[in-house]
Amino acid sequence: MILDTNALSAFIDGEPAIGVRLSVEAHVAVPVIVIGEFRYGIGGSRYRSRYEQWLDDHLEEFEILTVTEPTAQMYARVRVSLKKLGRPIPANDAWIAALALQYRLPVLSRDEHFDAVPGLRHETW
Repeated sequence: MILDTNALSAFIDGEPAIGVRLSVEAHVAVPVIVIGEFRYGIGGSRYRSRYEQWLDDHLEEFEILTVTEPTAQMYARVRVSLKKLGRPIPANDAWIAALALQYRLPVLSRDEHFDAVPGLRHETW
């Protein structure tokens, strides 16, 4: 399972439903794109040091998915197919979807636009 930024944030904030959902997963990954989005989001937060400490303490427990040439190819396919469908999604979410498709993992997110990506398994909590 791949976490998007909202799922990672909810998990770090201790949302019980996501904790239960992740407890039954054998494999949980976080795309490097999500880490960048999260770090950007906490940049101005009054809780920045707490969130950064959590990342320092726990991020190694997850597989970090990086972008490679095969990811770039998948990203292009995702963007082209969504453009043809008239259902574009934010670029960073297209990268997350590309990684999910590449690794054949579902995306855990509350963003419904992941449902538009052909072949992507989208789950929520």
